[in-house]
Amino acid sequence: MDDEYAKLIRRMNPPRVVIDNDACGDATVIQVDSVNKHGILLEVVQVLTDVNLVIKKAYISSDGGWFMDVFNVIDQDGNKIRDKELLNYIQRRLESNASFVPSMRDSVGVMPSEEHTSIELSGTDRPGLLSEVCAVLADLHCNVVNAEIWTHNARAAAVVHVTDDSTGCAIKDPKQLSIIKELLCTVLKGNNDPKEAKMTVSPPGVTNRDRRLHQIMFADRDYERVGRADIGRIEAKGSRPYVTILDCIQKDYTVITMRSKDRPKLLFDIICTLTDMQYVVFHGMVNTGRMEAYQEFYIRHVDGLPVSSEAERERVIQCLEAAIERRASEGLELQLCTDDRIGLLSDITRIFRENSLCIKRAEISTKGGKAKDTFYVTDVTGNPVDPKIIDSVRRQIGQSALQVKYDSSLAPKPPQETTMGFLFGGFFKARTFQNFKLIRSYS
Repeated sequence: MDDEYAKLIRRMNPPRVVIDNDACGDATVIQVDSVNKHGILLEVVQVLTDVNLVIKKAYISSDGGWFMDVFNVIDQDGNKIRDKELLNYIQRRLESNASFVPSMRDSVGVMPSEEHTSIELSGTDRPGLLSEVCAVLADLHCNVVNAEIWTHNARAAAVVHVTDDSTGCAIKDPKQLSIIKELLCTVLKGNNDPKEAKMTVSPPGVTNRDRRLHQIMFADRDYERVGRADIGRIEAKGSRPYVTILDCIQKDYTVITMRSKDRPKLLFDIICTLTDMQYVVFHGMVNTGRMEAYQEFYIRHVDGLPVSSEAERERVIQCLEAAIERRASEGLELQLCTDDRIGLLSDITRIFRENSLCIKRAEISTKGGKAKDTFYVTDVTGNPVDPKIIDSVRRQIGQSALQVKYDSSLAPKPPQETTMGFLFGGFFKARTFQNFKLIRSYS
């Protein structure tokens, strides 16, 4: 009965959205007001992330039964959002109760789910793993249409969309799927690995692909550090996020503050992890600078209690650090753009493996007969790749087909901060929108 009443309240009070291009000098301001429910913050952030908006600042409040968010957003080039069609689309998505669906697959060129089979993989990471997976799929006459691969803490996870290369349709034969699972699990299983390799066929169109990758890696406990050597290597590169947890006793909240290198989808990754861990953000502030992002959230568990033990505190810190690190672009970014063909991905990853390149992360997409893939690579020890090796790889694949886009090893290190106070300051004493340049409330 309570659930039906909540649905009635939401139908009577649909989300209200105001988009303002005049309230802030360097960003488009989007304000969302809605009846509160668990997960709504993630849903809103996902809508903005799906259309590739960059969130520069955010203010979050969900007192009582009402939810209000304000976001300062820009496009990928650092400009305000001027595209009327895009702004109208965002408003329709956010204002419609039916708009809060888990995925906007068209935005990343993914085929409708009934036209492909979605395979989820997890196992032990090692050099050449993606090449071996792609070789198995090619031998089994599976064409990779789209895929995303993450590695973190010696673990690997992937969501791969495949079709039968003879029919171009989804693979539905249980016997064929069983053979695929058996062979892929054999490849994914590391030597003397206590953790089980997994392959599952996911239901069509249920969960956002990025969120599934977070969930797969979380279930695989990738947040558990594999050793001090791994921590030292990350810290030496200056990319280790800084996460602290404090008690806000007078309001019975747990306060999480985070400082990390800024990057696309950072807020989504953090909110996704908190939501899947069954925490609710009651208040929050996000502020990104030239190089770093600062975030502060006042949270409780869904049962209404703050973080209550040292073990829980440590687990939250580890999981948020992992959420920040999983998508961090480590190494050299290579972009492949060429005509698509059967077995292309298997051939490309084989060349990488033969030249001792280790793929840390990959985004695979095909559309209109073209393959557009992005790979983040290091050498087998995790260090920057020798330029001579890249020249050799490009000659084998094609100079025009494979381009070097970005080298994180050459990026300047962010400025070091010696102290960090709460972004909220006297938030509970004098909460105001004025300093954040928010748009005016409406009646």
